[in-house]
This record gives sequence, C-alpha cells and structure tokens, in this order.
Amino acid sequence: MHKLIIANWKMNPGTQKDAIRLFSATAKIPHSKNVDVVVCPPFVYLESLSHISASAQGGPALGGQDVFWENPSGAYTGEVSAAMLKSFGVEYVIIGHSERRRLLGETDAVINKKVLTALAAGLKIILCVGEPSEHGLTQTAHGLTRNTKLAKKSVANQLKKDLAGIRSAPNSIFHIPNSSLTIAYEPIWAIGTGIPDKPEDSNSMAVFIKSFLNSKFQIPNSRVLYGGSVNAKNAAAFLDQPKIDGALVGGASLDAKNFKKIIEAAQNKK
Repeated sequence: MHKLIIANWKMNPGTQKDAIRLFSATAKIPHSKNVDVVVCPPFVYLESLSHISASAQGGPALGGQDVFWENPSGAYTGEVSAAMLKSFGVEYVIIGHSERRRLLGETDAVINKKVLTALAAGLKIILCVGEPSEHGLTQTAHGLTRNTKLAKKSVANQLKKDLAGIRSAPNSIFHIPNSSLTIAYEPIWAIGTGIPDKPEDSNSMAVFIKSFLNSKFQIPNSRVLYGGSVNAKNAAAFLDQPKIDGALVGGASLDAKNFKKIIEAAQNKK
C-alpha cells in the first residue's frame, strides 16, 4: 500500500501569489511511486493551482478542504459542491476535520451526508476522526496518561455515525471501493498544539480503526493516516509504524522545505 502524504493548508497562505509559489515549490518535490502526495488549498486557489497540477507530471493531486452535501448545485449560499470540486480536477476531499466540528458545529449526521454525497460523486474521502482531550488524556498523580479505552470508544462512535449506510460489498446499501476511503486519525488535543501523540499509541489506534472498519462495515485493508502536530522532525517516527499509512500535515506543509523532508520520510516505507 502506498504511503499517502496530505498537505492541509487550512486558511493559508494569504494571497493567490503566495499560493501559486508554494504549490509550484511543492510540485517540484520528487517522490517515488510508492508515495502519493495531495495538496488541499483553500477553495479560492483551486482554479489557478489546477493549471499547475495538470502540467506537473507526477506532481501532487488536488484535494478540497470540505464539500457540501447537495450536488451539483442549488440555493446554498457559501457552499461548494462535489461537482464544482471535480471541475477543477480535485480527486480528494477532507471531511469531518476537528476544526469544523468544533468551530462550525458540524455534527456526525452532517458529516455522514457529506461522505455519502462525495462518494457518490466519485471523490476520494479523507475522513477525520479523533478523541478530545477529556477522552484521550487523563490527569494522574504521575502526570497526563492516555485513556486508551475512552479514546477508542470516542473514535468508534464517530466512525459508526460518519459512515452510516456504507458497506464495501457490491450488494450493500451503499457500495464503496476500498481505495475511496482514507481515515485520518487526529487526536484533537494534538492538533496545532505542538504536542504530537506517541507513534506507538497512534499505531495501536490505527490497528483498532482497521479492525473496526472491517468488522462493522466490511471494509478491509483501509488506509489510516496520522495527523496532529506532524513535522519534519517527527514524521519518520510515525511513518515507521507498520499500520500508519501516511500523514495529514497542517502547518508544516506551508514550508516546502519542511514538507519535502516529510515526503522523504515516507520514501521506501512499507
């Protein structure tokens, strides 16, 4: 299975000129055939970046940072449909990022509608799940300790609701090709804090997620990424883990030199 490295630019950079400069530098980063690279810029930059992506042989694929649950158009002010994303050559879409759950009030029901719509439109899903600090970390006399049971329960609950109605079997309610779904495990307490999870703990969660998807949804061999304060210094430790299939990178993807080091860390990993 190829490693998947995704750059989530979030609401960055501040100008189209800077976005073109950053994407052009990212497109020049060499990577082997066993590594897939995706860049998810703000919607307003997709048109200009799609031209660069189309001309950059072997360059990064484009992803959207979100998608609306109605398609292809309608009276939905401020929203972007799957058809609109695909018109710019977008292949992937991030759904359920913790910042949208927390800041914009996205519920699992809303996320489920987006997942079903995006899959029906032929987009590849990057579904974000992860436990909050109160479910993942517990204060003890010896300091902060991970509460593995609560963390797994929280993630399982998200997966169950976010993927409702999906099965991998062709005769199921909603058929999903295995390659169309990637789970990005991001413990919420690690995002943007500079405090990443322990690689071995995230690997254990990846094992749990793969097993849960297989037993609950009949989705075998799913790809699971780690996200949450990933940078050039710690990426290799996560990518060395046997069940972690890549990384969802935030701030470190805004510096092409640092992002290059993360891609290099994914080279030749199995």
